[in-house]
Amino acid sequence: MAEKRQYRTIDQVDEEYYRNHPDEIDSYLATAFEEYAKDGCTPALLSSLRMIARVKGVSALATQSGLTRNGIQKALSEQAKPGFDTINTIVKSMGYGITVQRLDMSEEPTT
Repeated sequence: MAEKRQYRTIDQVDEEYYRNHPDEIDSYLATAFEEYAKDGCTPALLSSLRMIARVKGVSALATQSGLTRNGIQKALSEQAKPGFDTINTIVKSMGYGITVQRLDMSEEPTT
């Protein structure tokens, strides 16, 4: 009987990539927040933050943020609706800050 192959998920491939290329995390997170600003898709933003949290180490982020490991995982879960303070704390523990940027409103459809 042939041995069963073990395939990696896309998330696992992405995590490995960013572990090997930490200099690319900046642009990845910038893009994730830009996309969130456009479409307001919270689950997509949380998915991006969840992946980077795993790359950086959830336990290390918990220590830096003062949140529990479980609290971070819960806040970044697919069904989560974390508060702004929680997201800000997690992002800050990753070494980033949330800033305001003027949007080009000329692309917005008028109603």
